[in-house]
Amino acid sequence: MLGASGYAGRELCALILDHPELVLAFATANEQRGARARIGRHTIEFSATESARLGDAALVFSALPHGTSKEWIARARDAGARAVDLSADLRPGNGCEGIPYGLTELSREQVRNAPLVSNPGCYPTSILTALAPLFARDLVADDCPIVIDAASGVTGAGNSPKRELLFAEVADDYRAYGFSDGTGNVHRHLREMRAVAESLGCAADLVFTPHLLPVARGILATMTVTLRAPIQGETLTPWRATYAGERFIELVDEPPTLRDVVHRNVVRIAAMPLAGTRRPTLLVLSAIDNLVKGAAGQALQNANLMLGLEEAAGLPS
Repeated sequence: MLGASGYAGRELCALILDHPELVLAFATANEQRGARARIGRHTIEFSATESARLGDAALVFSALPHGTSKEWIARARDAGARAVDLSADLRPGNGCEGIPYGLTELSREQVRNAPLVSNPGCYPTSILTALAPLFARDLVADDCPIVIDAASGVTGAGNSPKRELLFAEVADDYRAYGFSDGTGNVHRHLREMRAVAESLGCAADLVFTPHLLPVARGILATMTVTLRAPIQGETLTPWRATYAGERFIELVDEPPTLRDVVHRNVVRIAAMPLAGTRRPTLLVLSAIDNLVKGAAGQALQNANLMLGLEEAAGLPS
């Protein structure tokens, strides 16, 4: 495990340590090398990244910072290990092609036995999983934007010390972020979401505004989608057809909440038609734990497939 001291890295270490068939070979954290940390029921010692014996691992996870991870993924592959990259370096829209993108329920056969997988970001996981059934059936109107408001707990910003993430700054507040020079719709996850949406047949613009919640973990995404025509029958029919038998996808009639999903490797989805619109419009909602299904859990789900293990092994459902 490279980059083990961050929130996603620690979460993944805990899952590996409790996995019935995996062993944690090393856990690197340069700034904390030599330090011991309590993770779940276990205590581990962080080592320097340079000392990681990559060739001793069957699979290497990297939760190193964006821009750094790509180099270490290449080293792991050169050492003969499979790899899962949790950074943005190898994701769609970032100049890398041909690498399986691990939205597991949508790309299972590409992930299975793959030597390298790019793990999706947390916001894209919650949003693309919820919208993919509409894209696959060409139900989305091309001439209207998909408006996405998504709120994340503060662990989504990482654990580097930042004044705006201090308890006194976050508590009792709620705010939008991700603006640049007074311009919205510029969040870094948009490249990834646009590239994947286009690959799934969506030509509509994505208008994405992230918000910061005064909670530790979880993402709740609310998506307003104009349709070509009303869905015939039950509103959730496209999702039931796409995700039939998927143990980590939960389709519900009531809007999901963060309490439904924290510490679980699930995406919980609801959809309902909107009243008072001139064209058929859906409200789609999804909730995930940003550290589990949005990061560490999905990475382990992908790794299980890559290694020929039972897909759900070691995962909290």
